[in-house]
Amino acid sequence: MHDEGGKGDDDGGVGADMPVGGMPPAGTPVGGMDQAYLALERELTVLLRRARAKSGEMARAVHPDLESAAYGLLARLDQTGRLRATELAAFIGVGKATMSRQLRALEHLGLIAREPDPADGRAWLVHLTEEGRDRFRAVRDARRVAYVRQLAGWDRDEVAELARLLHQLNRGVEG
Repeated sequence: MHDEGGKGDDDGGVGADMPVGGMPPAGTPVGGMDQAYLALERELTVLLRRARAKSGEMARAVHPDLESAAYGLLARLDQTGRLRATELAAFIGVGKATMSRQLRALEHLGLIAREPDPADGRAWLVHLTEEGRDRFRAVRDARRVAYVRQLAGWDRDEVAELARLLHQLNRGVEG
């Protein structure tokens, strides 16, 4: 296995005969694919792998017994306030059984609470407890400081452009 920056790591073998310093120019086909798309796929693979690892670290910083997947639930609840479990499951992209299991674990840790939905007495709304909100925000704020430090050498317009392009990519993935 290669390191995350190494050639050939999760890139389907592409890059092994590439010139030092990266991929051939865009438009150069490799296996029928434009190099720009192959380079994007490789960089996204590395980014997502690192993000998964970081998500686990952040979850454990919120609470040592917190699963890494649950960090995203806390983030969504912090952003939206109260939500039905079904809305949360749809947003995260998991089934009702998985969501119920994760919510029970979060409730057991004291990070979330449930209350009856006033609009539908059969449904429940989930929300962060004060402790859950405080723990989540402390970890999130530390992460934001790390992003600023990591990108301190970038031009602010580049940071804004990266955010715009990632937003565009995320919108495309949703649809």
